[in-house]
Amino acid sequence: MAKLLMKGNEAIAEAAIRAGCRYFFGYPITPQNHIPEYMSKRMPQVGGTFLQAESEVSAINMVYGASGAGARVMTSSSGPGISLKQEGISYLVGAQLPCVIVNIMRGGPGLGSIQPSQGDYYQATRGGGHGDYRIPVFAPSSVGEAVTLTQKAFDIADKYRSPVIVLGDGMIGQMMEPVDLPDSTEINSVDKPWAAVGWDGARPRAIINSLYIDPSVLEQHNIMLQEKFAQIESAEIDYGAELVDDADLVIVAYGTVARIARSAIRMARAEGIKAGMIRPVTLWPFPSDPIAKAAETTKAFLTVEMSAGQMIDDVRLAVAGRKPVLFYGRTGGMVPAVRDVLHQIRIAAGAVDPRNPIEEAI
Repeated sequence: MAKLLMKGNEAIAEAAIRAGCRYFFGYPITPQNHIPEYMSKRMPQVGGTFLQAESEVSAINMVYGASGAGARVMTSSSGPGISLKQEGISYLVGAQLPCVIVNIMRGGPGLGSIQPSQGDYYQATRGGGHGDYRIPVFAPSSVGEAVTLTQKAFDIADKYRSPVIVLGDGMIGQMMEPVDLPDSTEINSVDKPWAAVGWDGARPRAIINSLYIDPSVLEQHNIMLQEKFAQIESAEIDYGAELVDDADLVIVAYGTVARIARSAIRMARAEGIKAGMIRPVTLWPFPSDPIAKAAETTKAFLTVEMSAGQMIDDVRLAVAGRKPVLFYGRTGGMVPAVRDVLHQIRIAAGAVDPRNPIEEAI
């Protein structure tokens, strides 16, 4: 293993290459531009292909073609670009084609801003495109975790023949941290008998398709997909829990916001406030069971997001009305400070009057 100081976007790109990705199709948009820039340099060095498409729509359909031929392939973008890819993503799910899609989130809606956000949670965890489908979604909270989750995303994509989303925000993409990268850059050997790579007569013809004119046939296809989604839900949930066992208040946060919340929790503990945290690593499948279990002992939950409140819906579903679910969020690219989260913890614990100004945490 080699430890390097890398920017998040570049670390994600290098992790993909070392996971065997040899095709990248994308289009520039801030704050993920370092991914295609890095890929344009590195792909030729490893015998791969980088292509800047004429649009995000073209890029996702190129991903469809490369995946259909059995390649490990990735694309990346941010909010508006991911929106343009939605039709192609739905096609990929319908045709059961594995790939990795990186979304480094920015403020919205519309063109919004280039600052970090978590406003694409609904888009990622609810499918985003047309039809009944879900996609595994990984949410790294550090550059190092972005490396491991990007590599895992390729394995999960191949295992279930599904697109997988790596969902970060502008801070994850732009920050620099030391990361461990595996030395090997060999392509992982994965048997893909379904891939359209030519027909030798020895096996059934490979047909890549998501169109089913007969409604009864399409229904059976959808039933099969739903069974696959159920398998993913039962096997691939990932989360972290900190100081939950005796917590009177459990914070639920993901990505870089979880790091901010962790610091606030430590300060709250120093003040005698029993706060803990559950950090979803997979946003879908969502860790509902650990949150439901925490609802048996804690007094309340506080969901913290860089959005107007999206993950809170999943938290409420897990809690099922047994305990209060509070919310604190920032939007438009504004990042919550540690003192902001600590103030919300104090309010939830009844330690301060919510009408009072925020007290300095440090």
